[in-house]
Amino acid sequence: MREAAIQIEQVSKSFQGREVLKNISCELNWGQVYGIVGNNGSGKTVLMKCICGLLPYDEGSIRVNGKKIGKDVDFPEDMGMIIESPGFLPGMTGIKNLKILAAVNHRIQESQIRETTRVVGLDPNLKQPVGKYSLGMRQRLGIAQAIMEKPEILILDEPMNALDKNGVEEMRRLFLKMKSEGKLILLTSHNREDIEILCDEVYEMDHGKLTASA
Repeated sequence: MREAAIQIEQVSKSFQGREVLKNISCELNWGQVYGIVGNNGSGKTVLMKCICGLLPYDEGSIRVNGKKIGKDVDFPEDMGMIIESPGFLPGMTGIKNLKILAAVNHRIQESQIRETTRVVGLDPNLKQPVGKYSLGMRQRLGIAQAIMEKPEILILDEPMNALDKNGVEEMRRLFLKMKSEGKLILLTSHNREDIEILCDEVYEMDHGKLTASA
């Protein structure tokens, strides 16, 4: 049996003496969608940043695909993410932004980038710079950068932000398709319907403590 995709054991994190994550433990398995719900400031985004290697945790361990973050690897391999507002170069087109990001790993060709933009509902031939994009278009571009290299794990912090009703439905179908391909998705959403439709298991974050939702 394949081991859990993400193993979190007794992880704690503090900022200036304030404990933001308190002794968190859970296992996240392949082919599942997990949701984290909770108020702003409850620790959801901090936990996601620790999983992605963007923030060091103080105690405990996080293993992604068997490798300990901060020891075996600094950043997990084969992971796509949206955490907070995706940052793009406003004077360049969406395709150009994605090509610059893809050049870091050299894993995909322009044809795959263009196909990904179509999958998320953007026109790959659009000449408009990202600075002129609507918030919804920027969010679609953020999802494109997260999925374009076909990662096995997706960490998505409020992926439906700024999307209209059609956009939300399109992205839900996309994420469920990725789940059916055996990928692991961890997401946060303030929309209860997103959580109900997408998630196999839901965790609640409250003042830095993570508990399985009934």
